[in-house]
Amino acid sequence: MTTPSLIQLTLDTLRCTQRDLAAKLGVSPAQVSKWKKGEYMSIEMSQRLRALTGIGDIDPDFILLAGTMEDAKKWQLLIRHLADTAVHSAETGYETVPLTEDIQEDSCPIFFDTLKALQDMGIEIPSQYPEELDINFQNDEQEELIYKNNIVFIINEIFNSLNNVYGFYSAFVSGIIYDEDLDLIDTPVWELENDMLRLAASKIEIDKDLTPEFIRFKWTIETEVAKKLSLLKEYAFKSCIPLKAELLDLAYASHDELGREADAHSLGFTRNKIHPDIYLNELLTGMRVIHQVLPVIMKKLDIYEDFKIDTSELSAER
Repeated sequence: MTTPSLIQLTLDTLRCTQRDLAAKLGVSPAQVSKWKKGEYMSIEMSQRLRALTGIGDIDPDFILLAGTMEDAKKWQLLIRHLADTAVHSAETGYETVPLTEDIQEDSCPIFFDTLKALQDMGIEIPSQYPEELDINFQNDEQEELIYKNNIVFIINEIFNSLNNVYGFYSAFVSGIIYDEDLDLIDTPVWELENDMLRLAASKIEIDKDLTPEFIRFKWTIETEVAKKLSLLKEYAFKSCIPLKAELLDLAYASHDELGREADAHSLGFTRNKIHPDIYLNELLTGMRVIHQVLPVIMKKLDIYEDFKIDTSELSAER
């Protein structure tokens, strides 16, 4: 929903009406209204509005959530610091990509995704950046004090959970999603990686008084992820791709359990492990083949009509 936020941010920054903005852009007031409702905006027009507001590559959704561009930049510094701290404490053997990729870029999605996850959990984002968090992160004494802030504590818990969740995703899930033979780019599972931060947030242990919407939040993201994982398993089975773990664990297991599995896999302890569903699938496939081939063979031997199954011979108690 970046387009509506970009329009709103431009109106707020220029302190003008939609009609004034339309005249400035050389479009109709109706077009501005359509953009504000979410209609597609060209890259060129988006760049013009970003230049007018001076926000550069920062996500306008993130700025509106943070309150001001100045506050958004302070949240960026905090989130970068917490992400860096979490990455250095990871123990899965896998890189936590959401906490490292493009983290120094203003356009990095981790900033908005983090505050949005907090909001969806029922945490009210302060209208102004908390004064006690506006510190020099290179000062160890000041840095230690910020963890007394509830929001910082929760973000830190989420990022540590993300280390484990993303480790499992990297070890057992991503390789299947990006298998070129499956060609899943136009399927819901292609977006599964984007769910990892919210999923990690749903696995932290937190005082529900601090996060009044946590139960609803957890149920929603678990349900969404489980549906995508079930679909991915179906694609994998149809293509005879072996699973090294129960993929649904990603949705329902604790982040500690996921981290341990990822760590064991990275160390090579589970390289030869095949998930039981693969064996079951092979058995079912074999049985279906027999059901198709056996009648043909019996008919060729001319014994199909006379053959009768003696069920007493099939009893396990025999």
